[in-house]
Amino acid sequence: MKAIVCEDFGPPETLAYKDIDNPPVRDHTVLIRPEAIGVNYPDGLLVQGLYQVKPPTPFVPGMEVAGVVEEVGSEVKGIKAGDRVAALCQNGGYSELVGVPQKVVFPLPAGTDAADACALMCAYGTSHHALKQRALLKPGETMAVLGAAGATGIAAIQIAKIMGARVIAVASSEKKQHIAKEAGADEVVGYDNLKDTLKQLTGGKGVDVLFDPVGGDAFDAACRAIGRGGRLLIIGFASGRIPQLPVNLALVKEYSVVGAFWGSFTKHEPDVYADNMKELIGWYLEGKVKPHIEGRYPLADAPEILKRVLGRGATGKLVLVPEGV
Repeated sequence: MKAIVCEDFGPPETLAYKDIDNPPVRDHTVLIRPEAIGVNYPDGLLVQGLYQVKPPTPFVPGMEVAGVVEEVGSEVKGIKAGDRVAALCQNGGYSELVGVPQKVVFPLPAGTDAADACALMCAYGTSHHALKQRALLKPGETMAVLGAAGATGIAAIQIAKIMGARVIAVASSEKKQHIAKEAGADEVVGYDNLKDTLKQLTGGKGVDVLFDPVGGDAFDAACRAIGRGGRLLIIGFASGRIPQLPVNLALVKEYSVVGAFWGSFTKHEPDVYADNMKELIGWYLEGKVKPHIEGRYPLADAPEILKRVLGRGATGKLVLVPEGV
């Protein structure tokens, strides 16, 4: 089978598209032929050796797949060949066949688009966990979302609106601001004079929650526009710079700094994660959340697609599609 292989840590262009052995089918594993493979910012960090974990090389990156079951192990119950499913992988997703333990597989309701299913896992899963379990977002609160046209940003907008919050979306261009507005943001602004803009839009009070997957200069400005008793949600550092927090701000404004690491959450609280996914899929089937799928690209193009994601040149969700699907 064909797969994208990281033979040694390095930039995305060093990834190889090559033939490797099919994954073995063991007692409790499910072999999936993907219809869509999710591309995520952490994938790009992982292949460079810059992520929180470093798998031994060589490895196949990719944490989300959705498609059709090809084969199941002898101990697998409730899943059979031909079923449409989605799965969260540790790695191995950028491949024509993906083998995963049954415990990370869930069935796809009829009519669920495979690309949407991928988006619901990492992007929507991260935002959902961040707002529900970490920020404890309440109806009537105001939340600012940095990187609002990215996959997690769009998810945060839609989920916050379901939870009854007012959303101020922050995006860098007119195109991205339009996407954020279409996702349901109440107000959409750029990054210029961000601290003053957020203060003005909240009548001087500041935002209750700041959702930040960007870091860098945007963080430096926005963390000064959090209101008393607010929550600063640390999601990631897409800008490439991990910022330093002036901790006197947290002291004077009595706000909390809260990390939201979805990978750790899924590992340490699998039952809560499962409940979150049920809620997200329910919202999807009701039309309350709808991922923005920017494009579907050949699996062989993974290096170029990862470069776009790392360079913040993408909006919404990008997925890879194996040849022949």
